[in-house]
Amino acid sequence: MKLYLDTSTPETILKLDDKEYKYTFANDLAEKLLEFIKDKLAENHKTFNDITEITFMSGPGSFTGLRIGATIVNTLASELNIPLYDHHHKSHQIILPDYGRPARISEPKK
Repeated sequence: MKLYLDTSTPETILKLDDKEYKYTFANDLAEKLLEFIKDKLAENHKTFNDITEITFMSGPGSFTGLRIGATIVNTLASELNIPLYDHHHKSHQIILPDYGRPARISEPKK
């Protein structure tokens, strides 16, 4: 089963083969994304071990959403020993998010 994940916008998109699921997690993405994936796999009578490859929308987009999504797909691909691709179908060992611009880092207050 092919898994596609897009966490670049407030509405998360998960595709399992040709079935698409959308959900807006608000501030719960880090806590609930993995459970959401597990539940959707179960609805299709599948488990994490049935995933054969992962494609991730690596950006640009939301800093937090991309970081959380990249962490999930990198971990799954590594643990399941399956191929990992970005949305351009380029193969990766790990995916680094593309934020679309340099990080805005505030000067220290002290």
